[in-house]
Amino acid sequence: GFICTFNDLVSRNRAGKALISLPDNAHVMPPLIIENESDMLLAITAAGRMLMFPVSDLPELSKGKGNKIISIPSAEAAKGVDGLAHLYLVPPQSTLTSHVGKRKIKLRPEELQKVVGERGRRGSLMRGLQRIDRVEIDSPARSKADDSEE
Repeated sequence: GFICTFNDLVSRNRAGKALISLPDNAHVMPPLIIENESDMLLAITAAGRMLMFPVSDLPELSKGKGNKIISIPSAEAAKGVDGLAHLYLVPPQSTLTSHVGKRKIKLRPEELQKVVGERGRRGSLMRGLQRIDRVEIDSPARSKADDSEE
């Protein structure tokens, strides 16, 4: 992953612009808009491993492959057993609600500290959180801002 500006995405050439170079068996994740440098990036693999680190750990590039976000063993990635499934921006002191099948599991900020680590590490396997379908983020800072707009 890497951070880039919107102008890096725009091309004057009609044929387009090569912004991202991908290895075999890789796919592009949708871009995330970084509103606050203090946000954390949460990476979740298909096997349920979670790693959260500061957004500032990602390099700012105009194009390229970027840096490894979370470590996935080559053998597991080649077999299709594991891979990056979800990426989320998590504001400080946020609560996460993970949807695993029909169950909902809430993770408070203290519990999320267990998955904080350095970019490129393997990540932690949280108990009961394999095969995460989706995540909802409840941020106290952002919800206060939304209330003041009404």
